[in-house]
Amino acid sequence: MDILFLTIDILGTAVFAISGFLGAFDKRLDFFGGSIIALVTAIGGGSIRDVLLGVTPVGWLSNRPILYAIFGGIFIALLFRKHLLKLRKTMMLFDTLGISLFTVLGTQVSLSMDIAPVSAVLLGTSSAVAGGVIRDTLCNEIPLVFKGNLFYATPCILGGFLYWILLKTPVNTEWSAIIAMSFIFTIRILAVRFKWKIPELV
Repeated sequence: MDILFLTIDILGTAVFAISGFLGAFDKRLDFFGGSIIALVTAIGGGSIRDVLLGVTPVGWLSNRPILYAIFGGIFIALLFRKHLLKLRKTMMLFDTLGISLFTVLGTQVSLSMDIAPVSAVLLGTSSAVAGGVIRDTLCNEIPLVFKGNLFYATPCILGGFLYWILLKTPVNTEWSAIIAMSFIFTIRILAVRFKWKIPELV
């Protein structure tokens, strides 16, 4: 795997592990419970993507740095939890960074396997949001992706298509990834800041 995408994979995994562990602390789970939540948050989306793509074994089983990233994320969350838990928007920031990284990674992995662009973007989006869905479900919360405060999966879809379009231009792969990730991150932050919503069912 290209060094950029390996870095994205490791960083995204660590970020989602932190997010999962903080979510577990919010629910007052013990260390073991928190570690399980961190694990499934970090690897859930990528595992689902790999299963759908027929990749065996799934990425984290054959990629030792991914496991180190999970342990590192848990350690950081455990070490700085008191400071992080005081910042109510920290979870949002970690999730936003995580979905930005994993959308582009998932889309790239899918495209590299000759998956149709629309399907590749959907797989990229799924790999970005599925871990958070599993985390929220286990923590007895309505997953963010199903809430009206959305603009959670939507930036992933838009960013995934932006990445695919950029790959068709003279912009190189690395810059295409950076631009797409920045786009997703910015749109999600703006959505939270200005309370952009998709209408709820009534």
